[in-house]
Amino acid sequence: MSENELELSVVIPLFNEAGNVLPLVDEIAATLEAYTPVGQAYEILCVDDGSDDATAKEVTQSQQKNAHVRLIKHAVRMGMSSAIRNGVRRARARWILTIDGDRQNDPADAPKLLDLAWMNGKDRKVLVAGVRVNRQDTWGKRLASKIANKIRRAFLKDNCPDTGCSLKVFPRDSYLELPFFNGLHRFMPALLKLYGHACIFSSVNDRPRMCGVSKSDFIGRMIRSTLDLLGVIWLVRHTPGVDRGEEVPAQKA
Repeated sequence: MSENELELSVVIPLFNEAGNVLPLVDEIAATLEAYTPVGQAYEILCVDDGSDDATAKEVTQSQQKNAHVRLIKHAVRMGMSSAIRNGVRRARARWILTIDGDRQNDPADAPKLLDLAWMNGKDRKVLVAGVRVNRQDTWGKRLASKIANKIRRAFLKDNCPDTGCSLKVFPRDSYLELPFFNGLHRFMPALLKLYGHACIFSSVNDRPRMCGVSKSDFIGRMIRSTLDLLGVIWLVRHTPGVDRGEEVPAQKA
C-alpha cells in the first residue's frame, strides 16, 4: 500500500514485552479493520527498544500474519521518547496513534479517539489524549502519576489529567515540529498547545498487565519527571508565539 493511501500509522514502543506483542497486534488490527474510516489503510510500527527477550521474534511472527506490521529495532535501549520518535519518523501516514506495548491500553478505545480527532476534518491541529479510568497499576505508580500530574498542571497549565497515558492521536508533522528530548511523550499536551493545537482529553479503559513486568521505578521516575518539568517550564517561557504563516501567491504584472 502506498503512502498516500494510508490513513493511520500506529506506533508501539516495546521493551521486553514478549508475550504481549502477538495478542496486542491482533487486537489493534481487528479494531482498525472494523473501523470504517481506516479499514485496511493502516500500518503498525513496532519499535523494539533494545529488548533482550523474544520481543523482536514475536514482531517477526506477527509480520508473517499481517503485512501491515513493520519492525524498527534499536541496538541498545534508548527510552520511550526515542522509540516513539523513531517510529513517528518512519511512519508513512499523516496521522499517528501511539499505544503502549504492555496491553494495558485498550485498542478498542482507538476509534473513539480517532472520531474526536477527525470530527471536523483531517487537517486539524489537534491532540486527542486518553485519560485512564479505574487504573490497574500498583499503588506506587498511581501515586507517582497523581503527584506528577498535579505538579505539571500547576506549572504548565496544560489541563491534562493523565499525561502518562500512551494512547494518543495526533498529526505526524505536528509532532515532528516539536523540540525533541527524553521525556517528550509526557509533555506533548503542553507543547502542542504552545504550538497552537487544540487538546482534547477522553476517558479510556485501563487493563491489568497480564504478561511481563513494569519497567518504571517510583523514585527514578519522580526525579526524571522533576528535571524534565524544569526544562519544559524554561522552554515554554522562552518559546515565542508560533506562526506558520501562509504563502502569498505571486501577483501577476
